[in-house]
Amino acid sequence: MNFRVLIVDDEPGMRLLISKAVSKVEGFEIIGEAASGEEALEIFNAEHPEIVLLDVELNGISGVDCAEKILEVNPKTMIIFAKGHNEYMPRAFEIYAFDYIVKPFKIERIYQTLHRIKGILKETTEVKIEDGVKKNSPLDKLIIKNKEGISFVDSSDIILVQREDKSTVIYTSTERFVTSEGLADIEMKLDPHNFMRSHKSYIINITKITKIYPYGRWTYVVKLKDTEMDALLTHEKYEELKRIFNL
Repeated sequence: MNFRVLIVDDEPGMRLLISKAVSKVEGFEIIGEAASGEEALEIFNAEHPEIVLLDVELNGISGVDCAEKILEVNPKTMIIFAKGHNEYMPRAFEIYAFDYIVKPFKIERIYQTLHRIKGILKETTEVKIEDGVKKNSPLDKLIIKNKEGISFVDSSDIILVQREDKSTVIYTSTERFVTSEGLADIEMKLDPHNFMRSHKSYIINITKITKIYPYGRWTYVVKLKDTEMDALLTHEKYEELKRIFNL
């Protein structure tokens, strides 16, 4: 499988440099280049690349604002920021950017990041679920309102809640429910013993966790029972899970 890459920089020379570097690493495919945040969003919404190499300072919408809009559509997009200094580093941390490369950088620095992306799925960390986790009551239901009406879902059946294309989506093993309610609204209705806001875009049922592995410097991926869907987990929440399960 090739990772698809979008390159965003307002300097043609820098786009060419990055493009040449990416093209030399097996397993990556450049699907587009953009000189502005607006152009980048158009390409992203059309192509949905897995990786966006993004200059922080762009004409018009900034690179950081562009990244936030991209992550609203797909929170798992790997954002790699490039900038000439560190002043934007705090905001990069806030949106869980995969990496932050300070210009001027050597080509080897890009190679290092791309090879790390390829190696992520090989670095897995098992998480065992202990019997002591509180189970939901059979009568504990989540009421989901949407344009089709009202659905009543057993909370114990919920595996994952996530932001998806600017809506909130609730997943069970067999069904998918879409609602305009925010994640914070759903989180308040769920049992905090069994459900965790693992990331700003995800709520997970911690009794369903089967595996956790790294996804960049500050983020992890969580695999869950009875679904092919997965979720993101921040480093802080990872440490919290370790305390819950006495790891």
